[in-house]
Amino acid sequence: MSEAEKSEKKLHPFYVDANRYESAKSALTGAEIKAISSVAPNYQLFLEEEGDKPDKGIGDGEAVGITERVKHFFAVPPATFGL
Repeated sequence: MSEAEKSEKKLHPFYVDANRYESAKSALTGAEIKAISSVAPNYQLFLEEEGDKPDKGIGDGEAVGITERVKHFFAVPPATFGL
């Protein structure tokens, strides 16, 4: 079994709004993360970055690797500004 196959069989933890989830995939799209964590599709997903780096918005089609370190995401409801 290759390292990639072993990595795919292992469950990789990640957090959304401080709730723990796991996936056998090594990378998930924003839409997959929302679906697994029951986040409404119209919410914006952000990846919490380490240190002084600003948090990163994750699009529904954007893939994020979840094997390097445990990733923490947070979801923000849609908002209307300036009305």
